[in-house]
Order: sequence, then structure tokens, then C-alpha cells
Amino acid sequence: MPAVKRAKTSFAAGELAPELLGRGDLRAFENGARRLRNVFLQPTGGVTRRPGLRHVATLPGAARLIPFEFNTEQTYLMVLTDGALRVFQGDAVVATLAGPWTAAMLPQIGFTQSADTLLLVHPQMPPQRITRTAGGWTIVPWAFVREPFFRFAPPEVTITASAITGAVTLTVSAPTFVAAHAGTRLRIGGKRVRILSVASPTLVNATVEDTLAAAVPTTDWEEAAIGPARGWPVTCCFHQERLVIGGTRDLPNRLMLSRTGDLFDFDPGAGLDDEAIAFGLVSDQVNAIRGVFSGRHLQVFTSGAEWMVRGDPLTPSSIQLDRQTRVGSPVDRLVQPVDVDGATVFVARGGQGVHEFAYAEVGEAYQANDLAILARHIVKAPVSMAYDQRLRLLHLVMEDGGLGTLTLYRAEQVTAWTRQETAGAFRAVAESEGTVWVATEREGACALERFEPGLGLDAALSGTATAPQDVWSGLAHLEGRDVAVLADGAPRAPVAVASGAVTLDPPARSVQAGLSFRHEVEPLPQDIMAGGGATSGPLRLVSVTFRLLETAALEVDLGRGAQPVPFRRLDTALLDAPPAPFTGDVTLRGLGWRRDRLRPLWRIEGAAPLPMTLLSVTTETRMTD
Repeated sequence: MPAVKRAKTSFAAGELAPELLGRGDLRAFENGARRLRNVFLQPTGGVTRRPGLRHVATLPGAARLIPFEFNTEQTYLMVLTDGALRVFQGDAVVATLAGPWTAAMLPQIGFTQSADTLLLVHPQMPPQRITRTAGGWTIVPWAFVREPFFRFAPPEVTITASAITGAVTLTVSAPTFVAAHAGTRLRIGGKRVRILSVASPTLVNATVEDTLAAAVPTTDWEEAAIGPARGWPVTCCFHQERLVIGGTRDLPNRLMLSRTGDLFDFDPGAGLDDEAIAFGLVSDQVNAIRGVFSGRHLQVFTSGAEWMVRGDPLTPSSIQLDRQTRVGSPVDRLVQPVDVDGATVFVARGGQGVHEFAYAEVGEAYQANDLAILARHIVKAPVSMAYDQRLRLLHLVMEDGGLGTLTLYRAEQVTAWTRQETAGAFRAVAESEGTVWVATEREGACALERFEPGLGLDAALSGTATAPQDVWSGLAHLEGRDVAVLADGAPRAPVAVASGAVTLDPPARSVQAGLSFRHEVEPLPQDIMAGGGATSGPLRLVSVTFRLLETAALEVDLGRGAQPVPFRRLDTALLDAPPAPFTGDVTLRGLGWRRDRLRPLWRIEGAAPLPMTLLSVTTETRMTD
């Protein structure tokens, strides 16, 4: 059979699942790869080694990362750990506050921000209000102007007040009250009463705040929908100048919207246009609310379906609720949806789906397209998600500690997954003004790190000096570990960290020190068609040409192990000057025949902390019939 030349000009389909190895008929097969690790896909289709991670701070344990953007010049990162909040501006801690949450609560904490205020919610925690002020930062529980109410007791249960004003006792006709009702409010005939203490399940002591109509048994009474007795909000957002609360512990499917312009007043009043709104999501399936999102419409994500709340503006008389799709969101963790170019991306309840909730003008309805349908093996129970709009990268931290990265660019039809791995595990991710932050866990120690262009190592620090120096300190977080070193732009042999420092020989003026990571690019099997159909004889790689951009290190495996590409000297033991980046074509000759058709014709891998960008690959192969 004559030689066959094939050019792979794009990796825009990303890493494909192993189940697709036999689907050479798919368009994604032409632009996909079998393995893409520790690389980012560019919207133009090229592959580049990911940036390294700069070490910012050691954390006391598991963390939840929340961006806080006051304006373009004042951006912060809120780091929640067990009972504490650290506010970072850049790499510096500007405030440390105590909080009522525990480490076990972190996966379920919801949040939303408006101007200088960040709201935190959890079904077992009084909602918190974090505010940036001229004097610093404060954290206090919410204070409702008027809280929402709901009838929890059966409709036949009556309540009787001993008087219509002042201190009273309230008696119900069936056991209702628990100790947690102390301090909460009831509403009897539209009038508010505060419970002071609970004497028994049927008797409480209270004080009347609004004079009651009569001291007679009545079924017209309600309890506070939010509080220690009935649970706290699950999730929240701001929409059309209203605060939207999605679900509580005891009302998981109830949606509550505040008065317009008065975010903590949930009194429905007489149902006027600007007054509060409350209703339950009732359908033929369970709909525990797991997320609310302000997009083109108010979007509600539940455990079993996705809903659209329409009304322009939303008023008690104009509001309409329509179920759109039936995907569902996770119930064991709260992964807040994110906006990507006008569509809302959310994690599916099954743990292996990431869906794009997008409005279609035709049909005037939302669709939920699965963005991970070709890469199920990468998406494994996401626990945290963030979108880097600058690079068009959607990052998802997985339960197994990996980081799935999706390059999403509709204009160029790019939907490409890669997986990032580090020495340890990723635990959380957040994006703030173009900076992607991650919480990591390495050998039981947790840390805050961030991706930094130009950095080639993880958990890394870098420094410069006016004169060469041999001792570089500040590495206490890597004590006792062997770290990779880039000195004056050239790789050095690994060095052990002792007393928080490394000693170099010879000295250097600029240094990067951290943990190395390997990048991998492996193609899908090549299907060669003869006149009578697919061929199955031995295959020989004649040559392969890599088109590179600003690449300083490249190692290629053509079947005999990874070897440095000889477009320059790569022997790190002899290299004493920084390698010059190379742009152009590199052609390598293949040797030998192979019968295993699943075995890759070529494979790029390497741990050198230097840039590598692959634009295209051209292969020439021969096969016997």
C-alpha cells in the first residue's frame, strides 16, 4: 500500500472517552485525542502546556473559595475554612473573621453578591451577611425586616391566645412546638407574635407584636418559614431588585422573593406589584431546589428538573413558572451554576454530566445540552466550578482530586476537555478578574494556589536577586520534599528542601522551585481505508512532523520511550543557559512495524518546566494488506 499522509490541524474535540475508540465515523474523532493531560486547549485548536501553580498560603484544612468583585480595581477572594473566613486581596490576607460554619458544611454553602455585600446560606446555619466597609470587613447574621411565613401544621390544627396584647400563652390543638421555636415568630390572623419560650409541644409563652383580633381558637395561623425550627435557606440570588431564596431544610421546593428594592422584606402584603412573592414547585416529581440563577429569566435548578420563572417584571400577578428540562442537580453538594456566554452551565445530578442551559428563540424554551457527552471519563462527580472568560476555560474540580478543563468556544465549534493533575489533589476552584485560584491538598496539607503564566511548576515560588545566590528560602510548605528547579531559565536536577530552603550549585539570579508535573498528548488510533474497506495489516510510521509555537522543550515517544527532540540540546545535566523558544516544524522518522492498531503512532510527554505549544501534526504511514 502506498504511503498515506494525514494532517491533524486541530484538537478542538479534546480528549475522548475510551468508549469512542471504535467510532472513527464521528466528526469529533478527527479533531480529538486519546489523552490530553496537563494541557489547555486553545480556541484555535492548538495544545499548550498548562501554567504552573504559585503557592499563596497554607490553609488549616478543607476550603471553599468564593470570588468577591467590588469593582475592577478592588477584587478579593473569600476563603472559607472550618469556622473562619480569610479575605485575600492579591496574595495578601487583608482580613480574618470568625464564622458559624463547620468544615462539614462547606460543600453545601451557597452564596450571592450585590455591591459590597456577600450573602452566605446553608440549611443548618443562620444566613450570614459579609460586608466590606470603609473600616474593614464585618460578618453578621441576616436581619429580616419581615420574614416569610408558612403553614406547617395540618389545616385542622387550631391555636388559641390567652389575650390579644402583651405577654400571652399560645395553645395549639395538636403537638407542634419544639425547643427551637423559642425566639421565632408566628402570624395569627395576619398579626405577628414572638415566642419567648416553649413549655410543651402544645404550649408556648409569647409576646404580641401586633394586636390580635380576638383570643379565640383559629386555624388562621402560620409559622416563620425560615429559622432554627424549620431550617435556613439552601441557596439564593438577586433578580430584578429582589432577593430570591431557593428552598429551606423543611421547605425544599419553595421559592421566596422579597419585595422589590427591599431585599429583606418578605411580607406578601396585599399582593401588589412590588410586594413579596412565594410559591412551591409542585409537579409529578421531587423538586428540591439546588440553585437559583439570574439570567435572561430567573432560572431554578432542582434535584429533578430545571425551571424558568418568567415575568417582565416579576409581580405576584404576572409571574409564570414553567418546567423546561429534566436533568436534575446534585443533592449531596452545592455546585453553583455559572454563566458562559449567555448560557448557564450546571452540573448534572448523575455526576458525569455538565449541561448548558440555553434559551432557544425558536420555541421560546430552554434546552439542556450535555457538554461532557464525549468525555464521560473526565467528569467524575464535580464538586466546584469556575469559568475563566479571558481564556474561555471552564474548570471543574472532581471528587477524585482531578481538574477537568473545558475549552468552550461556540463561534469556532470548540468543545474540548482536558484533565489537569498535580502532585496531590485539587479540592476547590474560583475565578476572579482573570486569576484562577485553587485549593489543593498535598500529603494531608491544604494550601491556596493560583495558576500563573510563565510558571512551570506546582506549589511553586519564584524569586530574583541582583547577584547570583545559592540559598533560596520560603519553601517551608515543601519541607523534606525533592523539588524541581528552574534556575536562570534552565532546568536543574531535583533538590531537597531543608529548613524551608534549597541550596543551588552553581548559584543563580532567578529561580523557580516547586513540584513537577507531566504533560501528555496522545492521538487516537489511525484508521486507514483501502479500496475494499478498513485495513488491518501491520502499520508503519514513516515520519511525523510537529508544528510548534514558542516551544522550549519537547519529548516524543515513537514506540521506544520518550526522547528529547534534537532541535536543540536538552541534556539538563549540561544545560547552563536557558533554551531558546522554537517556532517551526520538527520532523522525526519512525522505525519498525506494529500490529497493535490501538497503540499510538506517537506520543508527547514531558515534565520539563518549560513552555510547549503544539499547533498541528502531520503523519506519513504505510500498511501491508
